[in-house]
Amino acid sequence: MEFLPGKGTGMSEECFPDICNRDTPTLYVYNTDNPPEGTVAKRRCYATLIGHMQTAAEASGLYGGMIKLDSLLFQYDNAKGDRSRQHALHHMILDAIAEAKLPVDVDHETPMDEMVRMCHEFLSGVRNSRVETGMHIFGNIPEGKNRVDMISSILRYDRDDRDSSPRRAVADMMGIDYETLLSDPSGFCKETGTSNGAAAEWIDGLGDNVIEMVLNGNTTEEIGESLGFEAWNRLEAPAARIADISYRMDGSDEMGALENALAGGYTRPGPSGYMTRGRDDVLPTGRNFHALDPKRVPTTSSWRVGERLADALLDKFMEDEGRMPESIAFQWMTSDVMAADGEMLAEMMSLIGTEPVWGSDGHVSSFRVIDAGELRHPRIDLTVRISGILRDTFPDRIDLLDSAIRTVAALDEPPEMNFVRKHFLEDAAAGVPEDEATARIFSSRPGTYTSGVSLAILSGAWKDEKDLAQIYISVNGYAYGNGRDGRTSHEQFASGLKKVELTFNKMVSDEHDLLGCCCYYSNQGGMTAASKHLSGKEVRAYFGDTREADAVGVRTLADELQRVVRSKLLNPKWIEGMKGHGYKGAADMMKKITRVYGWEASTGEVDDRIFDDIADTYVNEPEMKEFFQENNPYALEEISRRLLEAESRGLWDADPEVLDRLRESYLEVESWMEDLAGSGEFQGGSVEMTSPSDIEGLGENIEQIMEKVRRRIRE
Repeated sequence: MEFLPGKGTGMSEECFPDICNRDTPTLYVYNTDNPPEGTVAKRRCYATLIGHMQTAAEASGLYGGMIKLDSLLFQYDNAKGDRSRQHALHHMILDAIAEAKLPVDVDHETPMDEMVRMCHEFLSGVRNSRVETGMHIFGNIPEGKNRVDMISSILRYDRDDRDSSPRRAVADMMGIDYETLLSDPSGFCKETGTSNGAAAEWIDGLGDNVIEMVLNGNTTEEIGESLGFEAWNRLEAPAARIADISYRMDGSDEMGALENALAGGYTRPGPSGYMTRGRDDVLPTGRNFHALDPKRVPTTSSWRVGERLADALLDKFMEDEGRMPESIAFQWMTSDVMAADGEMLAEMMSLIGTEPVWGSDGHVSSFRVIDAGELRHPRIDLTVRISGILRDTFPDRIDLLDSAIRTVAALDEPPEMNFVRKHFLEDAAAGVPEDEATARIFSSRPGTYTSGVSLAILSGAWKDEKDLAQIYISVNGYAYGNGRDGRTSHEQFASGLKKVELTFNKMVSDEHDLLGCCCYYSNQGGMTAASKHLSGKEVRAYFGDTREADAVGVRTLADELQRVVRSKLLNPKWIEGMKGHGYKGAADMMKKITRVYGWEASTGEVDDRIFDDIADTYVNEPEMKEFFQENNPYALEEISRRLLEAESRGLWDADPEVLDRLRESYLEVESWMEDLAGSGEFQGGSVEMTSPSDIEGLGENIEQIMEKVRRRIRE
């Protein structure tokens, strides 16, 4: 209801949320890790929120062929000087990579040290990810292993309180520099005789042992003796923090809060945020959560992270292309402000060569232009697509970024040092008014909350990249910032996208990844498709990672998809956890797989082996078919049909044997559907494709916009 058409705030009788709500009180059960959408429910539906706990997550770990490969790598690392043994392991490692279907592009000509480094980095990305092993059940408080996992997830983000971190305490007592393990996962840890990535996983496990023993009532001296550590007093700060989190967790009363609210009682307020970003202050749950003071964004600590993220992004592009990019497209979401204190806002300000100015109260009300002589890179131009929620909830932060862009565009600097000004001057020379030529921040029309691309992909309403590009431009071509307020600016939006050389989004926690919602591929995928189509060139897609403040990184979208798919979607831990929730678990499996399809449709960045493994894991495996048949056959039908659609559209070059088994399995699933319905016709495995040009009136309107853009480009 809160996303129906109407004003962003201050509803009127013509706004759909008010038409639906009228004067009926609204109680809304909501995850405390989702303040962006919770805030919209408050503002547009006057909702009282009953916040609930987040899902416990544990280390992903390795499984299947990755365990065998890791063992071989360990043997290689410990066979230094034994050339014959290393030569034998070379062939065995190559075979293990192929057997596990890992996206490590190596062959017999690849230098062995390089091959080992690549394998270690990939395995480290999987083993250092967190994976949910089920869902939170409203009203339940985690117990046993789930409580250990929950507290471990909270304490992993230790940017501001390192003394209270169990894993850092363990590393300190072992004389190991934990930052080195994070920053160089493929390096060798002499203290453990393993790769740094494996050492980090082992130390994390010991940290979990500390948590478990504290919860069991052991003293720090007993814990130190049990683990063989003499400096047991180093555990006092972690033990106190663990006990405090556990105490506040016990104070959660979600069901009681709901019953009290239903009886007309007062619901106490409380903060919100990702517990996996160290926000244990959201405990206890069962409160009417609120967001944050936006004027403090970006904070001084998020500014430092944003600067490092900007440098990592440019370094990655320089490594891949050998030069600096002139323009980058960003998908800027509310979670950046509410969960990460504006790390991406800081990154964008850093890229254009500006920095926030903080007042004595910590508020950011202005910015400073950094002198060109102080910059290590030119001022990089931006095209920013903001989410509808960010548009409605943080207009002052949008104005801050827009003001910085306008100021940089007006600087008297050489175009080769200021790409914002270079592109502004190009547009001005083409007759574009100044206020339009400085527009860099866009979204959908006021009162709407979609980029349109996911709707087209899931309904089959597209034929090629051009269709997705046209939909993305037509839905999102509305400019914002300092009075623009959703001004129609399709031509300027398209002009900016044509200049884009890479697209970017980032993750701040394993709680939400790029398969967690269709909005990720709809937005970054849509802007990537649009930029490719308009420029006629290849456009790189990158994904940032700020889960560890001391190990900020940027990887390709293809690599991030591999990490998420291997650590979660194909991980037996995650699958078994979802199976425990029956119908809902099956539905969540299906949703994540359709998002894999969405990423391939919009960007082409999904490795064929991912689709092969999804088909074999979810559709062709007898036990999984039995699970779906008993719990949610419709989910398996959707998974199977999406895979067949991917193959029929040429998005997936399937292994012939996998495809044959998939088709056989789908025939069986179709028979389930017929039995369930009794009679009627079914779509089956056929795909009916439409595009905007097939819809009367719509295609002509989009083509007119595109023709104006082409004319401007020619001029």
